Amino acid sequence: MTPQRQRVLDAVATLGHATPDDVVARVSADGGTPLATSTVYRALEALESLGIVGHTHLDHHAPSYHLADHADHVHLVCRSCGRVQQCDRQAADAFIGNVLRATGFVADVTHMAVHGECAECASGPDGHQSAKEPQRGPTHDH
Repeated sequence: MTPQRQRVLDAVATLGHATPDDVVARVSADGGTPLATSTVYRALEALESLGIVGHTHLDHHAPSYHLADHADHVHLVCRSCGRVQQCDRQAADAFIGNVLRATGFVADVTHMAVHGECAECASGPDGHQSAKEPQRGPTHDH
């Protein structure tokens, strides 16, 4: 593995879930020789093609990269506060089975995010977060 790819992999491992821009920032702060943004993107693509990292689309922006061995979960994104939670992929087995029976389509739910409301926001007044300012970026519970 090239030193550049190793640094990108180390950044993804440290961050848990990270956009390419998050990885660029982390690699820029690691004390090594600066890497061009295009180098980081190419490294992420190469690492994904090797099955070392995977990505998920949490929103309509850049994908979020994570180690491939941490990919067996579904991302739950709260529309109210922006919080990102994870649940085991097995929690979606009934959905996957229903889609397969109805359409013959084999769904990979680990590559997507399910949007809705977290328990905290859903239990607030009118089922929505009211007193809190929405979070500016996704957070992750591990």
